[in-house]
Amino acid sequence: MNTAPHQPDLSDKTVLITGGGGILGRHLGEGFANAGATVVVLDREQQVCDDTAELLGNGSFGVACDITQPASVTDAMKAVVTRTGHLDVLVNNAASKSRDVRAFFAPFEDYDLEIWRDVMSVNIDGMFLMSQAASRQFLSQGTGGCVINMASIYGLVGPDPRIYEGSHYLGGPINTPAVYSASKAAVIGLTKWLATHWGPHNIRANCLVPGGVSSGQNGVFQTNYAARTPMARMAEAHEIVCPALFLASDAASYITGQVLAADGGWTAW
Repeated sequence: MNTAPHQPDLSDKTVLITGGGGILGRHLGEGFANAGATVVVLDREQQVCDDTAELLGNGSFGVACDITQPASVTDAMKAVVTRTGHLDVLVNNAASKSRDVRAFFAPFEDYDLEIWRDVMSVNIDGMFLMSQAASRQFLSQGTGGCVINMASIYGLVGPDPRIYEGSHYLGGPINTPAVYSASKAAVIGLTKWLATHWGPHNIRANCLVPGGVSSGQNGVFQTNYAARTPMARMAEAHEIVCPALFLASDAASYITGQVLAADGGWTAW
């Protein structure tokens, strides 16, 4: 991963990343580990968590959790605190395209309610449960805390269907479904509520809004996306990681309730 110079020193921090075994989760984990943090990789499968933690090093470890289930979230938080003694940063990064990817991309008029609920259960219900568990831990510690919620440009603006023309995934056309936009807009609303709720306790909550990250998409999509972006390109992973490191650091100690868009100007049009 390309990393920017002058990373913050997070060597005293325990950072829990949900969806830590995914593409962006791994990049975030690497960034936090390189900054000295103890990274807890949280994902559905223990093997995925363990494999990712091994790659990160620096004392990182994995905890399996279904963030849509309250008991699983409670058990995971206990496991983290038992091992580290404290929690400093929660990065709510987990997001779902449902278990049926083709159904996820179905036209709005034919969209299945169960797919809608499946996506919402991870993208917003899971974020609520993880934030609730972190809140209990932060309040019991009495030393503040930090939550970074990963949203999306499509929580701020509607999608431009033209960028998907000629692009396919798993043998079918792709789009940005309404459920994704709705869930990410909810993330922004939840973040602002948490910021006002937690403010007196020195617990900060902010949203990071990534633009599209280059990760091997087909050339047609990358060309279409770049043409729609003021900076005329997709993001590199470190351009999302570095803002997350900033939000977790003491340099952002008076920043809460904010929506930081690292989107190459996408939402400025």
